[in-house]
Amino acid sequence: MRQHHRTFRLIGSLLLVAAGASLTGAAPAQAASPTPLDRVIPAPASVAPADTPYRITGGTRIRVDDSRETRRVGDYLAAILRPSTGYPLPVTAQGTGGIRLRLAQGSFGAEGYRLDSGGKGVTITAAGPAGLFHGVQTLRQLLPAAVEKDSVQPGPWLVAGGTIKDTPRYGWRGAMLDVSRHFFSVDQVKRYIDQLALYKINKLHLHLSDDQGWRIAIDSWPRLATYGGSTQVGGGPGGYYTKADYKEIVRYAASRHQEVVPEIDMPGHTNAALASYADLNCNGVAPPLYTGTNVGFSSLCVGKEITYDFVDDVIRELAALTPGKYLHIGGDEAHSTSHEDYVKFMDRVQPIVAKYGKTVVGWHQLTGATPAKGALAQYWGLDSTSAEEKAQVAAAARNGTGIVLSPADRIYLDMKYTADTPLGLDWAGLVEVKRSYDWDPGDYLPGAPASAIRGVEAPMWTETLSKSADLEYMAFPRLAGAAELGWSPASTHDWERYKVRLAAQAARWEALEINFYRSPQVPW
Repeated sequence: MRQHHRTFRLIGSLLLVAAGASLTGAAPAQAASPTPLDRVIPAPASVAPADTPYRITGGTRIRVDDSRETRRVGDYLAAILRPSTGYPLPVTAQGTGGIRLRLAQGSFGAEGYRLDSGGKGVTITAAGPAGLFHGVQTLRQLLPAAVEKDSVQPGPWLVAGGTIKDTPRYGWRGAMLDVSRHFFSVDQVKRYIDQLALYKINKLHLHLSDDQGWRIAIDSWPRLATYGGSTQVGGGPGGYYTKADYKEIVRYAASRHQEVVPEIDMPGHTNAALASYADLNCNGVAPPLYTGTNVGFSSLCVGKEITYDFVDDVIRELAALTPGKYLHIGGDEAHSTSHEDYVKFMDRVQPIVAKYGKTVVGWHQLTGATPAKGALAQYWGLDSTSAEEKAQVAAAARNGTGIVLSPADRIYLDMKYTADTPLGLDWAGLVEVKRSYDWDPGDYLPGAPASAIRGVEAPMWTETLSKSADLEYMAFPRLAGAAELGWSPASTHDWERYKVRLAAQAARWEALEINFYRSPQVPW
């Protein structure tokens, strides 16, 4: 498995410099042309090619402003480039030329950047460190795929000349990982975070509780994790994150400019909690732990005050661990909760989220109650979802509720590609790569104003997925398309051009040892 922290191999560098110096200065035996500026994913907002490329050599420096944030991005870039190039690539505030990362005021927004490349160097300019980081992801894709390898490669390391000006279409570009159906370790989550970073994803939504497992330690209700987290789908050992584990995930995500959005699903999808504490059940009897995949059978007891003590404690402890703005309260598939009780529950729970300084996110069934001011509803319906249900969500959008789009028959990453896909489910349909890409978030939900659409999120449910290779096979190549829907201007959206750019990603995924599906729709 590829490691998160890549180390500079000094011996390899010295050998390359000593034995292969002619490669760094002379023309290679086989002519190489740099990757065109418009070949990257997500598609940049604006591209202006120029003739002269920049060549990274043993003398290249990574120049940074005299700020901690810029140096962090510079160190991240150096850690990617050093193993494959064999070059020292010092990160320094001194000198001229080379690769420059700079913060400056401009029309970049919080996450946009400008990349200028020419014979003397490459400069990435942004208003904040997130923009610099996203610009570095673009730079990675402009270099040969071999730059991702952990051993010295021959190069040459050319960056096409010209200018990219780039800002995201949406502020919410998310990926959800269900760690409840199957538990994934801290290192496995970090691996996924690194993969999300490649495509400028900025939200990591962690589905931390469900019928099959409770995955976060709560000091005031310790059996939630120790007992409720002790199994998973199929009866495996499960697991849970200590508070230190969760903080490490949050820290690592932040280092990749991703905000963690934790989810505690309620009032349904709660069997792991109900099994852990009998008093949370209306009848005072704890059900057995559950390792199946059916949904909709569990519910917190809406009429008992202890339910809200429980919710308050969980949200208080989780909010204290989470520096981000949002806390997701689920709300989907509460089939064992009456509509009246559902509304009553959401009216009690949403103010608790606000009390602890967080903004509510819920699945779109939240719009059947009264969403709190500023709340976001995550739409997971299908093209075939009833007009009435879509109208309910659109009405909430017109009343100020923001919408995050996760249509299940478009970007649920756990849906099978074809009937023969060995992993995944098909309840929402078969979702090949073209279908997952070929829709426009701006006009997807009838009656919802475009201004209400906050962005897109690609969920990964894990009923059938138990290891990193499984996640990767279902995410790639569809994750790249979801990221482009969230980042790129609608004017760049074209399947015929996109599939060519997507095919070019294969070599990079191979270099990164990412397992992926070779869709026959893509000209690999």
